[in-house]
Amino acid sequence: MVQAQIFIDKDELRGTRPLYEFILLFLLEKNIAGATAFNGFMGFGKHQKLKRPNREFSFDETPLVISFVDTKENVEEAIKELRNVYSGGLIITHAVEQW
Repeated sequence: MVQAQIFIDKDELRGTRPLYEFILLFLLEKNIAGATAFNGFMGFGKHQKLKRPNREFSFDETPLVISFVDTKENVEEAIKELRNVYSGGLIITHAVEQW
């Protein structure tokens, strides 16, 4: 089994739909075994700008991670197809064991 994680901003949109919703529906259509979206309360990315959206009067974007698992082949195929329609975010993968 392989787990993939997609790091995005919660407020990012794909058309008029939240990006995280678009990605989860995309994964559902690809029959991925399971996926979950997690809100972050603090984080930073390649621009090295710390985002703290829970601070009072903060306009920072909320970090969000979508994690999904399936066979190596299914994860790789889903990522390839996702990259054809969305090129942003950081995607990482690693092998996992199902217990």
